[in-house]
Amino acid sequence: MKSISYIFLLLALISEVLGTIGGFGSSVFFVPIANFYFDFESVLGLTAIYHLSSNLSKIVLFKKGLDKKLLMNIGIPSVIFVVIGGFLTQVFNSKYLEVFLGVFLVILALVFLVKRNLVLNPNKTNAIVGGSLSGFSAGLLGTGGAIRGLTMAAFNLEKSAFIATSAFIDFLIDFSRTFVYYYNGFIHQHDLIYVPFLLIIGIIGTALGKKILNYIPQDRFKQISLSLILIIGLITLANVLFIQ
Repeated sequence: MKSISYIFLLLALISEVLGTIGGFGSSVFFVPIANFYFDFESVLGLTAIYHLSSNLSKIVLFKKGLDKKLLMNIGIPSVIFVVIGGFLTQVFNSKYLEVFLGVFLVILALVFLVKRNLVLNPNKTNAIVGGSLSGFSAGLLGTGGAIRGLTMAAFNLEKSAFIATSAFIDFLIDFSRTFVYYYNGFIHQHDLIYVPFLLIIGIIGTALGKKILNYIPQDRFKQISLSLILIIGLITLANVLFIQ
């Protein structure tokens, strides 16, 4: 039996709490952290399964005010492009995808840190484009919540409605890409020992994040989250380019 890394499970819990509070989703933290413990293909497979429970928890805890119109405009293109991105993971070398992930996280964090008031126009076209990009990124790199968060922020939703709608879209994305990753052979038998723990962590982390969210201003915490994303991105690049 493969030994379990409890440090990794603790980091997964922290990722879920931070993702809930920051509004970016836990994958932006979980994927690069898991990348230190598993090969990139396993990371993608575990992320998809882990997020199914995580997002179900968010839907239940933040169920009020689901925006059905936004769900359709962002959700449908997200599902289509997560499938495309998921299949393209077979085309690219995993090391290149890890480099791409690191660059993506660094650029993403810097853009949000420098342009703190960056918003898109709240129209259907931007919703569809944002949904397509976030879905494609989720399928190819394992994380696309920040792009979706930027897109949804334009529509000025109430906080609970924002999290519930985002979680529902994310659930559709994860449900779709789980099948694609399974087809690709990314869900490995020896990694499944972590699944029960991750499912429980997804529920606990979401609940903790909701409680903390009541005490910490989201804007301030988002800056902290972005700084962490920047650091994680730099570490990911250093690990791939200079250590591996």
